[in-house]
Amino acid sequence: MQLNTTSKGLFIALAIILLWLSSTYFCLAIFEWSWKNPVSYLLFLLQTHLYTGLFITAHDSMHGGVSKNKVWNEWIGRICTTLFAFNFYGNLFKKHHLHHRFVATDNDPDFHASGNFWIWYLSFAKQYVNLWQILFMAVTFNLLILVFSESNVLIYWALPSVASTFQLFYFGTYLPHRGEHDNEYFSKSQSKNHIWAFLSCYFFGYHYEHHISPNTPWWQLPKVKEKMER
Repeated sequence: MQLNTTSKGLFIALAIILLWLSSTYFCLAIFEWSWKNPVSYLLFLLQTHLYTGLFITAHDSMHGGVSKNKVWNEWIGRICTTLFAFNFYGNLFKKHHLHHRFVATDNDPDFHASGNFWIWYLSFAKQYVNLWQILFMAVTFNLLILVFSESNVLIYWALPSVASTFQLFYFGTYLPHRGEHDNEYFSKSQSKNHIWAFLSCYFFGYHYEHHISPNTPWWQLPKVKEKMER
C-alpha cells in the first residue's frame, strides 16, 4: 500500500516518536554503559540524533507539515516538544514564526548579531529554556534513577537532549544565518549531499530551501534542493 503525502507525514512522525521511546527504553533498561564498549558511544549518538528528530518533527508541526488534520498535527507537535526536555509547544510556535517573519533582525529570537558561536548559542538557549523545564527535568531525572542506572539515565536520557540543542543550533541556525547574505531570507544552504544532510540535521542544512518553502516537511527538503539546483 502506498501512503499519500498526508498519511506519510503522520507515519514518519509516529515512527520517530516510537524509535525514540524504544531506543530510550533499551538504553535505560537493557544496555549497560561502559567506557570500554564502542557501542556505548554509538548509542549516545543515536539518542542525540533521535532527540533532534523529535524537535524537527515538532518544527514540522508548527508549519502544519505533519498532517492536514489540525488536531493530529498539533498533538504530534505537543508530544514531541514534551519528550524533548519538556519544551512548551506554544512558546516554540510563537518564537519560531517570529524567526521566519523577522529573520536576522533584532526581532528574530534565533538570531544574534555578534556572530560569535557561544554568545549566539547562549542567546538562542535563553529564548527557549525556562525554569519550569529545568524543574521538570530534575524531577524526572530523580524519578528515573529510582528505577534505572544513574549513569545510563544521565548519558542516554539527559545529556543527549543537551547535545541535540548544539546539533540543532549549529546546523539549523548558526551555519545557515551567520555572515553576509544576498537574499531576503538572510540564509545559505549546505552543498547537496543527502546522506550528510540527513545525518547532520534531518536536511535542515538545506536551510535556504526551508525558508523558501517552510511548509515542506523535513523529509521532502531534498526534492526542493534538487529543484533549486536544476
